[in-house]
Amino acid sequence: MDDDDLPRRRDDVLAALTKQVLDPLSVAELDDRIAVLEAEIARVKAHKAAAGTFKASAEALFRKG
Repeated sequence: MDDDDLPRRRDDVLAALTKQVLDPLSVAELDDRIAVLEAEIARVKAHKAAAGTFKASAEALFRKG
């Protein structure tokens, strides 16, 4: 079973983030929010790439052995 198939926990930060009401935010606050989210996306993508590289290295090591 994939983790994507599991229900999210009630205290899941991502779920809470997507449920936040955006109406009270100003345009500047929305721009700040977008900048923070884009930076977080870049950080997650970099971590994912590093994890993929590590996994590929480990698989290559065990194939040779």
